[in-house]
Amino acid sequence: MYEHMTFESLMKEMLSRIPNDLDKREGSVLYNALAPSAIELQNAYIEMDNILDMVFVDTTEGVFLTKKCHERGIERLDATKAIVKGEFNIDVPIGSRFYIEGLHYIVTEKISQNVFKMQCETAGEKGNHNIGDMIPVEYIQGLTSAILTEVLIPGEEIESDQSLRQRYYDSLFGIAFGGNIADYKQKVLQMQGVGAVKVYPTWQGGGTVKLVILTSEYKAPSQELVDMVQTAIDPTQNQGQGLGLAPIGHVVTVVGAQQTTVDVTARITYQNGYYFDRIQSALEQTIEDYFNELNESWGNEKNLVVRISRIESRILDLEGVLDVSDTELNGQMRNIEIDENNIVVRGQVNDKRN
Repeated sequence: MYEHMTFESLMKEMLSRIPNDLDKREGSVLYNALAPSAIELQNAYIEMDNILDMVFVDTTEGVFLTKKCHERGIERLDATKAIVKGEFNIDVPIGSRFYIEGLHYIVTEKISQNVFKMQCETAGEKGNHNIGDMIPVEYIQGLTSAILTEVLIPGEEIESDQSLRQRYYDSLFGIAFGGNIADYKQKVLQMQGVGAVKVYPTWQGGGTVKLVILTSEYKAPSQELVDMVQTAIDPTQNQGQGLGLAPIGHVVTVVGAQQTTVDVTARITYQNGYYFDRIQSALEQTIEDYFNELNESWGNEKNLVVRISRIESRILDLEGVLDVSDTELNGQMRNIEIDENNIVVRGQVNDKRN
């Protein structure tokens, strides 16, 4: 709004108010006397522009966006701590702490013999990526094996501005009320570890609802996460009685999305000095990145479509690749449409020339 209020324009306006028979040239006494004021006025106009941006939801950010959303009863979601599964050779005490890859995990609950739930002591996504042997912080008699085997409920970072802003708009244009689709989406997406959900009303007749979920990392969820959402929405032992977040009379079934594995085979021409083994890691990573991007759109798409053209364009961008052709997905030279309740995962990646 105040983009035109620059140092030059302010100086021009102020100098125009001074009689022309006085020296107004740059470096003159008058010019040097007015210049500091023009700089401060320019900075004030810049701040006024910033203040205006902070007033509107589409341009505000950070703490100001948090305050705007708070006005509508929408709060920014805090970072959460990963819940994982630990397997041991003995039953370890609740409260025992273990160390792996710079992070500490604490034993919180027994699942079965020698198997326990553990919580990462650090909030955020860091706790989702440590699988392997753990080291006890304190000595435990008889302990010879401690392995972190699975992420049950992923930890999440503090909610981003983009996500919070979208929830604000959703509250305006998709009114969540009384167990409609928007209501289920709103409630489920606020739960720890859930990144996407598809809602199927009346899927087995009136009063029945099916929810299909993904993790916050857009992967197939663990049974632990599915059970957590099921219990919060409509406990299985009291389905339809309104003891969860679902309205009375709604029988809700929560399931996790399944996975479809896609193998990629292409005929690749390499630049001098390059060959398949040298670029294999980068090749697999670029295809996996593409599949991850597809999975992130799963909640807003009826079916994911894996396209050969997108894969070939990414392969062509790799260092050492001169050309690519004859790409096959699961042995066929055509795009693959994934089932609506499935996400896509990378299978084998091969070069036809090998």
